[in-house]
Amino acid sequence: MSTARRARGRGHADDSHDEPDERWAVSYADMVTVLMCLFIVLFAVSNVDATKFELLANSLATGFGQEEKPGGAADTAEGVVVPPELRDDDGVIDLQARANAEYESLEDLRNRMLQALTAQGLQNTVSFVIDERGLRVGLVGAETFFGDNSTALSGKADAVLDSIGDVLTSVDNQVSIEGHADHRVSAYPFATNWELSGGRATQVARFLVEHEGIAGARVKATAFSDTRPIAQGDAPEALASNRRVDIVVESSEEDQVRALIPALASAAGTG
Repeated sequence: MSTARRARGRGHADDSHDEPDERWAVSYADMVTVLMCLFIVLFAVSNVDATKFELLANSLATGFGQEEKPGGAADTAEGVVVPPELRDDDGVIDLQARANAEYESLEDLRNRMLQALTAQGLQNTVSFVIDERGLRVGLVGAETFFGDNSTALSGKADAVLDSIGDVLTSVDNQVSIEGHADHRVSAYPFATNWELSGGRATQVARFLVEHEGIAGARVKATAFSDTRPIAQGDAPEALASNRRVDIVVESSEEDQVRALIPALASAAGTG
């Protein structure tokens, strides 16, 4: 009987070795699941929907304090509201449309200034250029606006600045007043052309602030001496061109948009 029991015992031992160990299958299934999730994520990242991404970006921008206004969407690059007409079919900001709108705004500003000057018969005393910086109003020939070797504004300068100032008060752009001189050595009381050009720029800035009511925080005066001539040589016309004060109404657009403006101005003949 003990022999039979030993036989039955050996029989059960043999049966246990015949059953395969399948615990490895659980770990294998987990690894396959993880790999599948990884591939799904990689596929999703490589196929970003531009419109959904823009909507997500705008939503996050609004959540962080950039309030989205009705009829527009937040430009996350600048924190401003971009009207629908300045966005393309995918909802992406259209830089060219923004450049067109900015150019039209600068051109309207130029036309209004020219109209005000023409009403006073002063249209030939200034020049206008629209470029990537904005609208540059050149006071042509320093002698028209200042006495010889002087920073005091002439009566004609007051009239011109009064016409320009009336228009500038209707916008909120920053205004840069830039004084220039020709290459000849300045005379007493100015030690160099830096003092002369800076003094003239300062007088123009003061007039716009004190007489036209333009906020001082919007205005800056800069001296360039003879470092940026627009004409070469010693001819009277060249010297007169270099003795100038420029009033630059600066564009508030971002660099990518402003870089497109010169081409628009060139095509329109205002550059």
